[in-house]
Amino acid sequence: MTTAAHRPVRWGILATGGIADAFAQDLRLLGDEAELVAVGSRTAESARRFADRHGIPRAHGTWQDLADDPDVDVVYVATPHSAHHAAASLCLEAGRAVLCEKPFTLNLAQAQDLVTLARRRELFLMEAMWMYVNPTVRRIRDLVADGAVGEVRSVHADFGIAVPYAAAHRLHDPAQGGGALLDLGVYPVAFAQLLLGAPDDVSARAHLNPQGVDENTGILLGYDSGAVANLSCSLTTATSQYAAVNGTRGRIVVARDFFHPDGFVLHRDGHDPEEVRLPADPGNGYTHEAREVVRCLRAGATESELVPLDGTLSLMATLDNVRDRIGVHYPDE
Repeated sequence: MTTAAHRPVRWGILATGGIADAFAQDLRLLGDEAELVAVGSRTAESARRFADRHGIPRAHGTWQDLADDPDVDVVYVATPHSAHHAAASLCLEAGRAVLCEKPFTLNLAQAQDLVTLARRRELFLMEAMWMYVNPTVRRIRDLVADGAVGEVRSVHADFGIAVPYAAAHRLHDPAQGGGALLDLGVYPVAFAQLLLGAPDDVSARAHLNPQGVDENTGILLGYDSGAVANLSCSLTTATSQYAAVNGTRGRIVVARDFFHPDGFVLHRDGHDPEEVRLPADPGNGYTHEAREVVRCLRAGATESELVPLDGTLSLMATLDNVRDRIGVHYPDE
């Protein structure tokens, strides 16, 4: 589907939670590139409240009604990830392009199903991996590709937040795809694979909560090249969300918030440390992924070169591998 360059790309948002709110705010920063025309929720009341809050002309009380809206070019799926497959499938079957929040799905089988459907229907599909389109992360990737730190030998990254245990909370509930790995660990794993590719070996250890999902997880990815990635995620403690890329001739250090940073320090052998800072992200940081979707739709592309579908499948395969090793399984898998 090619969207005409003379008019805004028309967006629908599926779900009305916090991340949908933040995305709706950021869409406005795209000016005449994008127009938010519809929202869909499980109830008409929730959709109407969201529409009133953001000045959206149409509020749909079912996901199907949003998917069937002929004035919507692309749907942003902002549900919890346990519902990503169902929501994205509905939109793709209705002929809509889709930007689907991370983690893309619960498992590789669901992800492959979505990718197969999008490719069969020749529709645009992208995981909303905002880290991959973040200008600072793109700069890190380019420096590594250009050999600024030599051959990468190790990547370190952590992401932890303290979430008091509550059985019904989505992060602790297996029925809602709970656990540190899918919600937080997806970022360290994605960061490592952006720089090193898919691992040749996966090791992991985790402490599970009483319901059987991981709340403190360590991951070691191994590569035949000799490189390793040492990664962790946690629901039991807040971490610095630090990352480092260590090469044979230097290293890159992101002190915190590596998944949406605005700077890093480049250490090169024989040189003083160089602090690299890019302009702060506008709004909540979602403009980059929205603008990438707009660019792709106007070019008639069915996937993004920055967030390719094969990369999403590779990431989901690694997350499945980790879950197998730590013994986390979700209902009906």
